[in-house]
Amino acid sequence: MDIQKIINEVLEKLQGDDNLLAKFKAEPVKTLEGIIGIDLPDEKIDAVVKGIMAKINLDDVAEKAGGIMGIVKGLFGKK
Repeated sequence: MDIQKIINEVLEKLQGDDNLLAKFKAEPVKTLEGIIGIDLPDEKIDAVVKGIMAKINLDDVAEKAGGIMGIVKGLFGKK
């Protein structure tokens, strides 16, 4: 079982659907099992959920940092 492949496939689906992403953030295990259609063992599902949450959090931080950098640049008249 390729956990990284599952993470990437689920991330692709989550990034394309804000409602699904919100559902995943609220109930990650249940949502993940619904997306992949497989009942994984707890240790596998936990690894996948942690991997997805880490990537989602990194994406959120990067997006916020880009917005903050734009504000800072605007304050100093740079684009």
